[in-house]
Amino acid sequence: GVLSPHDYRRFSLKYIHQIIESVSPHAPVIIFPKGAWFALDELSRTKVSAIGIDWCIDPVQARAFAGNRVTLQGNLDPAKLLAPGEIIEKETREMIRAFGSQRYIANLGHGILPNVPVDHARIFVDTVKSYDEP
Repeated sequence: GVLSPHDYRRFSLKYIHQIIESVSPHAPVIIFPKGAWFALDELSRTKVSAIGIDWCIDPVQARAFAGNRVTLQGNLDPAKLLAPGEIIEKETREMIRAFGSQRYIANLGHGILPNVPVDHARIFVDTVKSYDEP
C-alpha cells in the first residue's frame, strides 16, 4: 500500500508471482496485496485461489478488475467495527451484496483493531452468517 504502481511491479510483483508458483501446487494460496488495486487484473490471472481486498476499493470495482476468475475476500474497513451495532450490520450486508455471494469470502479489509469490542466483532460475524441474498 505504500508503493506506486511502477514500484510495486518493479519491487514486489515478481516475488508475489514466485511465491504463488512455488506454493500453489501444494496448497491453496490467498494473497493480500494491500493498496494494489491496480494489480487485481494481473493477479487474478495467476494460480492464486483468492485475493484479499482492502477497504480502499469499491467491491464492484474490485470485481470488475478481477472478473470472476478468482475468489475475492474482504473488504470491510476494520474501523467500522467501532460503530454502533446497527451500522455494522448495515455496512456488512451492503458489502456482501456488492461483492455478490459467488466466489466471495466475507471478511475485514485488514486485521481487527485491538480496541474493537468483542460484541462488535460478534455482530459482524453473526451478520455474515445470517446473510440471506435479497
